[in-house]
Parts: sequence; structure tokens; C-alpha cells
Amino acid sequence: MAEQTLIQPIISNTNEKSLKAKESLEQARIYHERYLIRKDNSDLQDAITNYIDAVKYDPTLPETYYRLATLMWEQGQISINTAIDQCKTAVSLAPDNMNAHMYTGYFMQMAENYPEAIDEFKSAIKTGRLKSARPRLVLSQAILQKINSKEANVSDYMSFLYYFLSGSLMLAWDRPLLKMMYKKMSDDVSVFTYSTVGNFLEKFKLFDKAENLYKQAVLGTKHSQLFYNKIGDLALKNDDVDLCVDCYRKVLDSNPLNREVLMKLATVLQTYFPENTTETIECYERLLEFDVDTAAIYYELGHLYLRREDKINSISAFKLALERDTENPYYNNSLAFAYSKAELYDDAIEYYQKAIALNPDNEWTSIVCQGLGAIYAEIKGNMDAAIATYQAGIILDPKNYDLYIALGDTYMADYDLDKAIKAYCDAILAEPDNYRGYSKAGIALYEKDFVEEALVAYHKSIELNPENALAHNNLGIVYLDGLLDAEEALEYFEEAINLDPSYTLAYFNAGRASQQMGFTNDAANYYQMAMDLNKESEELDEEDIMERLRKLFEV
Repeated sequence: MAEQTLIQPIISNTNEKSLKAKESLEQARIYHERYLIRKDNSDLQDAITNYIDAVKYDPTLPETYYRLATLMWEQGQISINTAIDQCKTAVSLAPDNMNAHMYTGYFMQMAENYPEAIDEFKSAIKTGRLKSARPRLVLSQAILQKINSKEANVSDYMSFLYYFLSGSLMLAWDRPLLKMMYKKMSDDVSVFTYSTVGNFLEKFKLFDKAENLYKQAVLGTKHSQLFYNKIGDLALKNDDVDLCVDCYRKVLDSNPLNREVLMKLATVLQTYFPENTTETIECYERLLEFDVDTAAIYYELGHLYLRREDKINSISAFKLALERDTENPYYNNSLAFAYSKAELYDDAIEYYQKAIALNPDNEWTSIVCQGLGAIYAEIKGNMDAAIATYQAGIILDPKNYDLYIALGDTYMADYDLDKAIKAYCDAILAEPDNYRGYSKAGIALYEKDFVEEALVAYHKSIELNPENALAHNNLGIVYLDGLLDAEEALEYFEEAINLDPSYTLAYFNAGRASQQMGFTNDAANYYQMAMDLNKESEELDEEDIMERLRKLFEV
């Protein structure tokens, strides 16, 4: 009696596990079939989970091994060799299982082990007999691959024809395959109808009707991914970027490995939502898993990290892009820019020089020259190198206005007024309607004591841009100190203050003009405002302002 009491719970526990294994396997089959039809990632995950549960409850079920191998390999979770080992386990558990042999042969074929793959397909055909349509057709494809991979003989061609034709004829005995094909065809017809009508409505610009139809298709078919993608594309055409992003996200909820939609979502976010760098970076990082266009993806990631002021990661991303495409001038330039943002100027110079040497386009390269020249001038204090770099850029693109301005500024810093004036005049010739060249030329001309010419330059600058407070202030200085016309000067200082109420120097100059005209109280007020603002700007010598205030009220 005691022996029977011990055996009964063991038998009961075994039966319970067997029952749970069958239930999990049946659920796995359902989800697997759904995934094959609509390619929804949630179905795939549910299928994998249930197959794993079935193995836990009953490790002797051969079907779980080869089906798990198929799904996990498709997900990139296991290697081809691991998939082969899994299928061989199924064969060892059930030597007469047609599918176990067929899947083993399939993965061996993927590994280009054609002799063993063909042996496995033949074993599947032998065990399947009249129901061996699938292994026969797969074997015909394996033979065809073998034919394409090396010189084939007549026997190979005859074998291909035999297995292809016999497999096609035997489809009538493969009821599971016919059932699956019927479901697939029925679903395909529905998808085709919705897609065709939707495309027709789009062609005639009936976008609202097309969108409503696609929304019906989401509910009426098992292909929500496809139709959310279409709704997203349509929304983007109609500038409804919020709906577009929402639809692309829904596609990725179903299938996070949809490369096309990942790329589209990343592009839309980067273009229309520049502040949302986190999600855009996540999209690009997932795209890296496909190992396609990795250099370009690292390049985009580098710019996103720069936008977030993440200098270290931006440098790393650009370096990874360059490792995959060392001769790409744009990658070299971006890495140089990232180094300059991180204040690693020697590295920046090195990669700017490489980008310039590669020179994919004269106009683009002239802009790179401007970046490199700025480091030489502003950081390294090497004016000769800066001038040479700016001049090289001008040779590449004689219409580059900013290069002429930068060259003029460098000459001004070196107090080479004649060359500075020439550079600013060249800028004016390049863009006669740009106010900056006239304003810059006005400074150099005044420093050269060409007062009348400076006056003309500033008036032209203000004519082109009346909102330029700097030009108003400088024109006032020409009238005040160059022509000794305090009354005219005060008008320009006051206009500069009106345009920029925090302009410390304009208040100071207005004080000087008022003082010369004998407007003591006005001068005092202007000086006091200049002193107050100077506490923040620190543009002026506070003692100088105090001294002027004292002199105002001396008897």
C-alpha cells in the first residue's frame, strides 16, 4: 500500500506536466500561424514563449525544438549552428519526424552544407511519403542553389526537375499546407483590395477618404503594420507630422525590427522634432542591429549627440563612422567640429585638414576652410595660418561672403588696415546688398582716418539694415569724433539705444555727445545708465565713467 501511495502523485504530476506541455504547444502553434500571416512581433514573442514553456513541461516534444530554432534564428537570438543543433535534437527524439529532418536540412542549406542538407531532405521525403510535398520542393531549391554555386552535371538538373514536379503534384495531399495557403490567399486578397482602392484615392488626392479606408483596413485585416505605415506616409504628405509619428510608432510596437519604418521615424523626428533627441537616438541605435549603412547611422548619431551637448559620445560616433569610411570628407569635417566643441583643437585641425584635402566640392570645402581658419585665428593666434586658410577657401569659392569678412577681421586683428579694407570691399562686391560688409568696412576706414568714406559705408549699412544698433552707434562716433558734430551724433546714439536698450557703449557715447552740447543732466543720466549696465557687460572702464560724471558738476 505504501508503494502505491508514492507512485500515484508521481503519475499525477507527470500527467499534469504532459497536459500543460500540449496546451502550451497548441497556443504556440496558434501564435506562430498568426505571425506567418500578419508578421506581428507580439505574435512572434508569444509563440516563442509558449514553445519554451512546452519544452519546460515536456523536453521530449520534437516539434518545439525545430520551431523554436526557426523563430529564434529569425529574431537573431541564435546562430545558424545553434539552430542546426536544436533541429538535430528534434531528429534524435523522433527519427521518423518528417519536419525535424526538413528543418535540419533547411538550416544546413543556409550554412551552405549542401551534401548533408540534401541527405536530411531525402530522409524527410522517405518518412513523409505521400505528404512529402514540402521537403521535395525545398530539396529542389537546395539542388538549384548547388547548381548555381558550382558547375553542375545533367544528373543535378534531372534531380531538380524530379523533386520540383513531384513536390508540386503532392501538394494535394498536404492538408496543413493547403489550409495555410487558403488563409494566406484570403488575407492577401483583402489586403490587395484595401491597398488598391487606397492608392486610387491617393492618386486623385482624396486623402481623407484614403486615410479612413486604411483605418478600416487596420481593423478589417491582420496587417495593421502595413496600413499604419500607409497612414503615416499619407499624414507626412499632408504635413500632419504628429499623426505620422504616432502611426510609425504603432508599426514599431508590432514589429520593433521594421527597418524601413525605423528609418522613416528617425528622419521625421530629426527633421520636425529636433528637441526629441532621445527617441531619435534610440531609432538609430536599433538600426545599427541590422548592420546596414552603419557608417551613415553613426554619422547621424554624432550630430544628435552634438545637439544634446554630449561631446564625448559625438566624437565616438563620428570616429566609428570614419572607421567604416576613412576617406569620407563629411565624416572628417564632423569629427573635426566635434573635437573643436570639446576644445581639442589640435585634433580638430588634423581632421579639418583631411576634409579639405579630400575636397568633394569647392563650395563645401571653402566653408570647411572657414572653420579651420577660425581655430587658427581665435584659438591658436596664428594669423598667418588663418589668412592662408581663408585665402585658400576664397580660391575654391570666390563668392563666399563670410570668408571675405573673416579674412578682413583677421587683418583688422593684425591692424593691417589696407588689407582689411580690401577684404571688406571684396565682400561688398560678392554681396552688394549685405549690410555687414559696409559696417565692417566703416570701422576699418575710420581707423585709417578716411572719415568721409567711413560715413558713406555706415549710411549704406543702415540703409540696408535699419535695425543694426552697432552701425548706428559707430556712425554716431564718426559724427562726434571725426566731424565734431555732437548734435547729429546724439541722434544716432539715441537710435542705437532705442534698438538695443542694453547697449552700454551707446549710453556712454550719448553721454559724451550730451556733455559736449552742454546738456549736463542728460549727460549724467546717460553716464549713470552706462555705469549700471557696465556692471554686467564690463565693456568700459568704470573709473573713466566716474571721472566724467565728476567733471560734469565741477565749478
